[in-house]
Amino acid sequence: MRLTLQIWRQKAPDAPGGLVDYEVDASPEMSFLELLDQLNERLTLEGEDPIAFESDCREGICGTCGLMINGVAHGPQSGTATCQLYVRRFSDGDVITVEPWRSAGFPLVRDLVVDRSALDSIIQAGGYITVPTGSAPDANLVQVARGEAELAMDAAACIGCGACVASCPNGAGQLFTAAKLAHLNLLPQGQPERSRRTLRMVAEMEEHFGSCANHRECEAQCPKGISIDFITMMNRDYRKAVRENRKAGGEER
Repeated sequence: MRLTLQIWRQKAPDAPGGLVDYEVDASPEMSFLELLDQLNERLTLEGEDPIAFESDCREGICGTCGLMINGVAHGPQSGTATCQLYVRRFSDGDVITVEPWRSAGFPLVRDLVVDRSALDSIIQAGGYITVPTGSAPDANLVQVARGEAELAMDAAACIGCGACVASCPNGAGQLFTAAKLAHLNLLPQGQPERSRRTLRMVAEMEEHFGSCANHRECEAQCPKGISIDFITMMNRDYRKAVRENRKAGGEER
């Protein structure tokens, strides 16, 4: 297959950037990241700077591989991270535009690499539980209702790639934050910090990202199909936490 890749190149955050065309020959069985690897090998041999992009597990688990491909987060195949996208999804002669996440919450570092540390700061604000130290408790000591366990697992499927933010017209981080809250708030072990966790993580989210306006682009482009129902759950928990906080005298609980 003969493809034309229009790739965003930018050497530094303050440097001028633009799309550069590359003609590539590709096998339909290559993943999209393997295609970029092949192009980088060629650029290196030609004495040019390789294209900077992120990847790690290449199994759709770590979330670092996120790219905008033809204006769509992770590309044209729904429920798929960029590393799981194969060249066979395109046709011979296609022109493919590859860009980094476009969001104020994700400052550009170089080429296709952005700084997603804002997502880490949300987790650091409250994404943990307090447990007693010592020997491991019996597996059945704390019982969890099946429905809540399944919902928590659905929320925990979030890989933190940032596609929800990149695809949202407002650059909102609600889906990511809601998923991270839900997988702890739904379980018995997460109850002691539930209100404090919700207040802290939502406050941190609002420092970096825009507001949700129910465009639902986040849900549509999420590679793990995280439902916006979790945003509703987060909003409900937040309102409850605010009321509890006021009754407690306005101090963080």
